Amino acid sequence: MKRFLQLICGLAALFSISYQVPAAVSALDDTGRTITLSKPATRIISMAPNLTEILFHIEAGSKIVGVVEYSDFPAEALDIPKIGASHQFDIEAILALQPDLIVAWESGNPTDDLAKLEQLGLPIFRTEPRTLNDIATLLQRLGKLTGHSTISDVLAATFLEGTASIREAYQQRKNITVLYQIWSDPIYTLNGEHLISRLIEHCGGTNIFFDLETLAPVVSTESVIERNPDVIIAGGYGGVAPEWLSAWNQWSSIKAVKSKDLYTIDADQISRMGPRILQGLQELCQAIDQARGKS
Repeated sequence: MKRFLQLICGLAALFSISYQVPAAVSALDDTGRTITLSKPATRIISMAPNLTEILFHIEAGSKIVGVVEYSDFPAEALDIPKIGASHQFDIEAILALQPDLIVAWESGNPTDDLAKLEQLGLPIFRTEPRTLNDIATLLQRLGKLTGHSTISDVLAATFLEGTASIREAYQQRKNITVLYQIWSDPIYTLNGEHLISRLIEHCGGTNIFFDLETLAPVVSTESVIERNPDVIIAGGYGGVAPEWLSAWNQWSSIKAVKSKDLYTIDADQISRMGPRILQGLQELCQAIDQARGKS
């Protein structure tokens, strides 16, 4: 009889475990809104390539059911259905995938379309990381929403340790001025609010256009000549120098041209606000340090 009662109790315990209701999860997004899900997300749509990378990094990649174009890292992301581009996506395609969470890019996705999806009842977590710490907390917050808090907390701590190590190595060295160029016609750069400008500071440099109001302003050749950077750094896909970078060689009055300090770093690693930005930061600091040795 005693053994029979033990068996009944054991079965009851197993039954209660099997039918436990998953606990609700919540996280604060970058617009200050708390996103709450009745259970960890299992069908996620990623609205930016860096968000796809982050979800894979915290081991939630298998839960992604839709991505935007250029979501090409890691390689597994290439096999996920596309729902359009960051700036123009297909709402019907999104609805057909029945997501239980959309991870969006606040300044890069269409505001009206995100609002339509919310009106249709889809939860949207908006992101806009502006600092390395923002990326670390983003790992943790997406970890909560996907049920991967254990691994995401570890990865966030590792990420911050890596950033601190690089900053300690370069930040206190002699300061030099930097032009970071995105494009040439017109000349696009970044202001002091952009994360890449902060990365330049971590490397012991100063962005020559830190004071402009627009996040990604268009500047003139004359303004670059006037501000006279010690080094010019271009973002190139795969780290390959864009053809337009060499066009600066005609302006020998610029210090960076005179000292032949025109460099290229991998645009994906430096511009995608995700875990690979540590590699981009290291490349950036090495380029600045090489120019520093000549100034």
